[in-house]
Amino acid sequence: MIIGADKEGNKELVALSDGYRESTISWKETLPDLKRRGLQRALRLSIADGGLGYWAAHAEMFPESLEQRCWVHKTANILDKLPKSMQSKAKDHIHDMYRAESKQSALAAYDHFVTAYKDKYPKAVACLEKDKEVLFTFYGFPAIHWIHIRTTNPIESTFATVRHRTRRTKGCGSRIATLTMIFKLAREAQKTWKKLKGYNLIPLVLEKRIFIDGELQKAA
Repeated sequence: MIIGADKEGNKELVALSDGYRESTISWKETLPDLKRRGLQRALRLSIADGGLGYWAAHAEMFPESLEQRCWVHKTANILDKLPKSMQSKAKDHIHDMYRAESKQSALAAYDHFVTAYKDKYPKAVACLEKDKEVLFTFYGFPAIHWIHIRTTNPIESTFATVRHRTRRTKGCGSRIATLTMIFKLAREAQKTWKKLKGYNLIPLVLEKRIFIDGELQKAA
């Protein structure tokens, strides 16, 4: 599933397709379809979880597009590698990273986490370190957009509705019937999606104006 937004900030379902375990091949079928249906400019920023299939296809189709890993998925993956007794404290440390007011403060919180946990919980730290370069991309965008671009929550909340329905459906029928049902559920969920905050700044983002720690920099 791919969600985008129009110039008024309304979120829209842009693409929905089935695929095998979110593989690169599956995404290579979905992403080119965006161009076929009228996408005229490269994506400025793409937000997704750590699924390698998507990012491999993304790099090939939109090499100039910036990447942002979902912090909700990253947090869950890190905590999964820690004992339950440590998860609450570690979660607070993770929040200190992506809720910081500046990238410098975020990286300081990042360094603190690595130092505090690397000796006893190297797998948790490795999980964080492997995506360092694409976890803090959002600091180069308007601060009012951060709440929208740090996670894939809009998609996850939509799929929660889909999962709830499919669990209660005894056999979804054919592939087309299943896709149709999911499409209708997604379109129904779209009615409740809130507008993007600060959508008036989207043109500046597309113009590649420079934002540092969420603040627009004056043109030289």
